[in-house]
Amino acid sequence: MQHQPNLQGVPETLLIPLWARAVEAKRGKPILKDAKAIEIMERIEYDFTKFDKAWKSQTGVVIRTEILNKAAATFIARHPDAVVVNIGCGLDTRFAQVDNGKIRWYDLDLPESIRIRRQFFCETERYKMIAKSVFDYSWIQEIAAEAQPVLIIAEGTLMYFTEQEIKSLINKLTDVFPKAEMLLEIITPGIVKMSKQHDTVGKMDNVRFQWGVTSGKELEQYNNRIKVINEWNLFDYHQDRWGWMAWMAKIPAVKRRFSDSVVHLVFG
Repeated sequence: MQHQPNLQGVPETLLIPLWARAVEAKRGKPILKDAKAIEIMERIEYDFTKFDKAWKSQTGVVIRTEILNKAAATFIARHPDAVVVNIGCGLDTRFAQVDNGKIRWYDLDLPESIRIRRQFFCETERYKMIAKSVFDYSWIQEIAAEAQPVLIIAEGTLMYFTEQEIKSLINKLTDVFPKAEMLLEIITPGIVKMSKQHDTVGKMDNVRFQWGVTSGKELEQYNNRIKVINEWNLFDYHQDRWGWMAWMAKIPAVKRRFSDSVVHLVFG
């Protein structure tokens, strides 16, 4: 049965990482294996051919997914009874990738995104879906985290909102989840300015990047209780897949201006 997503604006972007992971899963030596992504993509009625030449985004998505999966798994190994909040989950399969049989996991996204997600995933006692905007803070009341360690993940999401919205969100999270850790993706202002030329986002209507920072350290200025404990630049991984971009990234000024990274924060 085919599903018509009928997505517009930012929600449509959930199809980009789905496509990227499905394409990767079909490779001979994939960076990550995600058979579920193939299954979902084949059941969604959408013109994915518009991304046929978007190898840069495809490479970046699978590398950031690998980094986030490993970082989440490391956190869960340290905290087997953790609570994880996955902001802007889209159609990702991360819970299945890192589940240890004990954690509680919440996938949070806009109602239209969760509507589609429910066609492919089922809730359980430990896995829940929340159909709300991350800026509708009533979602926080649905998170059951009494004394458990909390990990918050935001992949491919925050760059679509304004700096003020991101500051407000991060300050809210630090207040509500003291001592929590957060994994989030950041892009540089140079990439933000090139939204219209982007190989995937540029092919969508009413979608553009709005927020970028040169380094994860800038996030420490948002709240004095935030500390950056790690940052992974996507160009540092699987350089054989980056083609000519791997050479460009060896130029420090270029790497600083046009980078995509995963940042690991801890809230004090």
